[in-house]
Amino acid sequence: MDAELTTGQTEGLARTVDSGTSVQGSTSKDLLIRKLASPALAGDIAHCLRLLCQYVGSSNYLLARYDLVQEEGLDFVVAADWPFDMVRRLESELAASYSQSTELEKCLSVLQPKYNILPDDIYVPIGLSRQYCSITLNVGRTRLALMLLFPQDFVLSPERLREVGLLAGYAVSLSTTKGQKSERDFELTDRELECLFWIAEGKTSDEIATILGISRNTINNYITSVMRKTATKTRSEAIAYAVRNNLV
Repeated sequence: MDAELTTGQTEGLARTVDSGTSVQGSTSKDLLIRKLASPALAGDIAHCLRLLCQYVGSSNYLLARYDLVQEEGLDFVVAADWPFDMVRRLESELAASYSQSTELEKCLSVLQPKYNILPDDIYVPIGLSRQYCSITLNVGRTRLALMLLFPQDFVLSPERLREVGLLAGYAVSLSTTKGQKSERDFELTDRELECLFWIAEGKTSDEIATILGISRNTINNYITSVMRKTATKTRSEAIAYAVRNNLV
């Protein structure tokens, strides 16, 4: 038989519901969505991520442009409260993980929580687990990764983690932050888009050269440039990228 709440407990629960906070200190999903809107529209992604951390029970957040981790520096970081040295050390791990994944694997991983262990040489503050959770999400043409640290022995809820990934995408899509890189710093040229269109149509380099009236080597150079800019390794991956981002 379920235990009955005492009068005091009932009043306490009512106050909790009225304040929008659960007994664990989390926020109900419906209220959380309303709370996210204001800071997101103001471009305060850090505030949004702190709310999401409270909701899921995370201690620290790192939101990264997953499609920019192979570039120089830490420009891929959108917002984070992880220790700086930890972010710097993790940069190479993220780049390696991204480069080793196929375009199909990247698509299938969206909003699927993935658990990783921090390298042994990374210092982890006392009380935090060495395991972190990563959730990838797409906002328009931008691929992002939300990485969360948790207290030791914290029990994670895959369903709630997926909700957090979805809500993070919602907040970023509302954001009007001028400094945030919502798109890649470079765009494909008209010629590169033409070549991408024709390889998506199944044409070979020789056939594209005939269609466009330029040399086969020039076509191959354009296609190589397309794959470099889209961080893809094969023509098939480039086509998949183009389709997913409505480029063809």
